[in-house]
Amino acid sequence: MRIGDLHYKEVINISTGQRLGYVSDLEFDMQSGKVISFIVPGPRRFWGLLPGDTDYIFPWESIIRMGDDTILISSDGKDPQVKKNIHKKYENSLY
Repeated sequence: MRIGDLHYKEVINISTGQRLGYVSDLEFDMQSGKVISFIVPGPRRFWGLLPGDTDYIFPWESIIRMGDDTILISSDGKDPQVKKNIHKKYENSLY
């Protein structure tokens, strides 16, 4: 399987039955080259037209089963790690 194929897989939490979205990115351990976690974008804003403010980070070990078009995960009642996105164009500018 290629990394690009993961973008087309929907993530579903089997503990709650909730559809979480699609994989948007992966985190790697540079030393070993292994995947540490995968990132799913949070809910969208403004009737689904704008990206959300948060991304959910799930450890790779939370994957129970990976099918042709879905990834089943189990969070065991634990909330995923949340990363806040920064959507500022001139975050580090002097202006």
